[in-house]
Amino acid sequence: MGWIFQSAVVTLVFLRSAPPGTGIIAGGPMRAVFETLGIQDVVAKSLGSSNPYNMVRATFDALRHEDSPRGVAARRGKKVSDIVSRRRDQAGEGVEAQA
Repeated sequence: MGWIFQSAVVTLVFLRSAPPGTGIIAGGPMRAVFETLGIQDVVAKSLGSSNPYNMVRATFDALRHEDSPRGVAARRGKKVSDIVSRRRDQAGEGVEAQA
């Protein structure tokens, strides 16, 4: 998955999925949002205002505009299973390469 970009007022938020086991790499209010929602592997960066209200708002807006696997599959003309399994296969290859 590529970067998700969303802005709220003067806060800019970038979100990206991370390989399994990475955890939450985000600061302050964004980390609290991800932990509350149960999101485990994500990399996030905010630019601009560090006002917690704006950061939370921009984070929710970015998550709201995220594409579902079904939408990505339809846009690419593939099956959902092809897209979801591909991510799992790549994660497994990375673990084997480290061993």
